[in-house]
Amino acid sequence: MQSNNDMQLHVAIIMDGNGRWATKRGLPRVAGHRAGVVAARRVVEHAPDVGIRCITLYAFSSDNWKRPAEEVSSIFWLLRAFLRMETERLREQGARLEVIGRRDRLPAHLVREIERAERATAKGRRIDVRVAIDYSSRDAIAQAAASMAATLLPNGLLSRELPQRMLDEALTAASGEVDLLIRTGGEKRLSDFLLWESAYAELVFTDTMWPEFDAAELDAALSEFNRRQRRFGAVPAPAKLAAAPAGGSQAKVCPARS
Repeated sequence: MQSNNDMQLHVAIIMDGNGRWATKRGLPRVAGHRAGVVAARRVVEHAPDVGIRCITLYAFSSDNWKRPAEEVSSIFWLLRAFLRMETERLREQGARLEVIGRRDRLPAHLVREIERAERATAKGRRIDVRVAIDYSSRDAIAQAAASMAATLLPNGLLSRELPQRMLDEALTAASGEVDLLIRTGGEKRLSDFLLWESAYAELVFTDTMWPEFDAAELDAALSEFNRRQRRFGAVPAPAKLAAAPAGGSQAKVCPARS
């Protein structure tokens, strides 16, 4: 198993359960979203210490526009507050913040805060923190497909790299292959999140509501990830035998993890 310092993982998280967490406690749903912001801070601060080079957080999906207007406005207010409060902290920690998804439907004040935070953290190299706002993977794939239709190779075929490049352009910022996708809140679905990038991601679902998700929960998900063998469609390499030591018996060497 690789040490945490050796791993350079991309972890994506569907931060689910804020509203249910609040309702269970007799609180308004917005209180759950506030608690979710605190959970996001905990996880982002812990992530670089456990080998995560990139973390993508699903903050607001394109389907979330169906929620009551008051709740949507509260979420946007919290996102703006998060950016204002956390940008300097992220910069000091060497984090680079990027927002993926559509911006044309977001409030102008939120877009300005996004752009300010991205500029302020642009030199961060320790970890990439990506926040998906007004994001739909299917919409991004459809937009990429439309672009690809005019960008075929001379033989009329597509290269395997082209869809990802087009997706990167459609998403505003490159997402890259996801190694581990976590969903909190007990649901077991991807909800239109990084569908292309998660083609070979390991999936971990937990009943823990997002406001209660912490460093220990992240460590547990990473432990589960490390117990799995990632083959990417290939056959696992057989264990190799070391040269026979003096005395005649042979020592087995565990196969390397991919």
